[in-house]
Amino acid sequence: MITLRALTKHFPGSLAPVVAGIDLDIGKGEICVLLGPSGCGKTTTLKMINRLIQPTSGKIFIDGRDTDEFDVVELRRRIGYVIQQIGLFPNMTVEENISVVPSLLGWDKAKARARAAELLEIVALEPSMYLSRYPRDLSGGQQQRVGVARALATDPPVMLMDEPFGAIDPINRSLIQDEFLRIQTRVRKTIVFVSHDIDEAVKMADKIAIFRNGHLEQVDSPDNILARPNNAFVAGFVGSDKALKRLRLRSAGQVATHGDCVIRAGQRSEVADELMTRHGLGAIVIVDDQGKPMGFFSKEQADSEAFTLSADQALPLPGAVKLEDDLRSVVSSMFASGSSWLPAIDQQGRFRGYLVQSAIEQLVRDSA
Repeated sequence: MITLRALTKHFPGSLAPVVAGIDLDIGKGEICVLLGPSGCGKTTTLKMINRLIQPTSGKIFIDGRDTDEFDVVELRRRIGYVIQQIGLFPNMTVEENISVVPSLLGWDKAKARARAAELLEIVALEPSMYLSRYPRDLSGGQQQRVGVARALATDPPVMLMDEPFGAIDPINRSLIQDEFLRIQTRVRKTIVFVSHDIDEAVKMADKIAIFRNGHLEQVDSPDNILARPNNAFVAGFVGSDKALKRLRLRSAGQVATHGDCVIRAGQRSEVADELMTRHGLGAIVIVDDQGKPMGFFSKEQADSEAFTLSADQALPLPGAVKLEDDLRSVVSSMFASGSSWLPAIDQQGRFRGYLVQSAIEQLVRDSA
């Protein structure tokens, strides 16, 4: 969808180019994060795509078409743009802010309003409550969502995002990142995203392009960059905890095992003991008729004497994780609970398997 060829930018008076002949291909529907230290050329590269900065040399193609063939205003209207400062017009309502480009393109008011309402629903803001509000009436996170909605107004195939979540506090930043990824599964835009935060890049990106001094040091998937950095600069930039960062790329559902190793009230402890021995587990979950966990029995309990199992005799669960949780949060939950295992549940709360600390440790060792 986006192709950069020998793209270069040299500002008058500077000794070296800010961007020096980079080549980059971004596939349709991908999120590509441009990552690197301050002054490395990532924001300049982003702005050259929609010609907010004119390249000194090189070519940019969008969906196979040379952007030099576009009228610059037409080009910018075909590309959604989200910046860190959000840039909502304070004297306009939310509806008017979202409708800026549709109005410039000649949409009638009813069509623009319907599109604004549709987009507010996509970004999880109730249209009846927010269409008539002004930016001053919104929190920073809500303003950021409106900024994303405005960028999506004319359904552009490409979106450019310049540190869009950088000005938001860490808690809301994580929530908005999650919300944005949910939106992306629905709209499937091709997104170029500037960041300086490796954790954000690992979470958000399908592809990461790491810059240094105007050059591309490595372009690859987050997993490959963490596992196989090209050089010492990339390895240093991603950090010494790269094996732990890779845990963010694995979900609990990918690692949960022995989903059929459960017992129900009325079964004998000998059955529980045999199941734990067969699966190599030190605990077994007891579930109700809907398959939801009610507690667990330890190997020591089952070994001690024969008895009929009941929920009243079960030990309380140390916690639970959802199948979609990443392993980094799973490990955090294990440390918080002091347990070496946790049950995994689906969205309906049904038991789906065991997350075992030793298996995660082995994954980290394999990653390293």
